[in-house]
Amino acid sequence: MKQEDFKPNTIDEFISLYPEEVQAILQKIRQTILKVAPNAKEKISYGIPTFTLNGKNLVHFSAYKAHIGFYPGSEAISTFKNDLMSYATSKGTVRFPLDQPIPYDLISKITKHRTTTT
Repeated sequence: MKQEDFKPNTIDEFISLYPEEVQAILQKIRQTILKVAPNAKEKISYGIPTFTLNGKNLVHFSAYKAHIGFYPGSEAISTFKNDLMSYATSKGTVRFPLDQPIPYDLISKITKHRTTTT
């Protein structure tokens, strides 16, 4: 089975598919989310790491060639639009370039906000 054909069932399996430096970033994002949402449940949904709270999606994240995709939903993107001005965003997505420091504090702030709106 080729690696691109492998469908991870857990966040650990998902993270293991990436180079070490990206694995470290993904693990830190995971820990950042769990720190502000300790009751969140982990799963793979839409093929990417997903955290749920009270049975609803809280946030998702993934890694790509040049960026980390963080998916807090459109309401959070709108609420934090001023904080996200230096990042590419779309309806429910923000892209954090891998060649820049990952804004873990912002991920924490957005996730904390989502815990009150989920």
